[in-house]
Amino acid sequence: MRLLALTGSIGMGKSATLAMFAEAGAPVYDADAEVHRLYAQGGAAVEPLEKAFPGVTKDGAVDRQILGERVLSNDAALKTLGSIVYPLMGSRRQAFMQSAQASGAPFAVLDIPLLYETGGEGGFDAVAVVSAPAELQRERVLARPGMTVEKFESILAKQTPDAEKRARADFVIDTSRGLEAARAQVAEIIAALSDPQWRKGRDAGDR
Repeated sequence: MRLLALTGSIGMGKSATLAMFAEAGAPVYDADAEVHRLYAQGGAAVEPLEKAFPGVTKDGAVDRQILGERVLSNDAALKTLGSIVYPLMGSRRQAFMQSAQASGAPFAVLDIPLLYETGGEGGFDAVAVVSAPAELQRERVLARPGMTVEKFESILAKQTPDAEKRARADFVIDTSRGLEAARAQVAEIIAALSDPQWRKGRDAGDR
């Protein structure tokens, strides 16, 4: 079974693209949904995060906005957050891959938001980057509730530049052309990875 990492910077449309793979029948691992489960009441991350960052929980769940405000501009805090959350996500991701393998699927898609930032691309057979022009990215992100220019720029500064991601990827999905165009690009990637003859360098995306 091939493993496809789906990544992309903030505001590029990665969640919607991941949903397209799922709609097409591909096994998908949704990192954001997994974080929500870990942060929800009874989630495995709630107690250790409250211990590391007192006051970030409400009603037995992690308040993502409060947590974000505590760690966003603090490298040490971000490192602590990662040391708590990444191992928990890693075990769940491993369980997903084992399930996908047992299902006989030709490939599985894993949402890895910080793939290049953490040097994790070597663990995958292929990488698909979700991309859009910078002005559209900015428009999308600043339309989010509670988002400010300062927050956006701080997040962007910690992410590998989009141009570099595109250059390093096996596939690029341009979400600026509308949903149907993105769906067509997803279908091309599915066809490519379902082909036993597919090899890196013979991609279906536009760089």
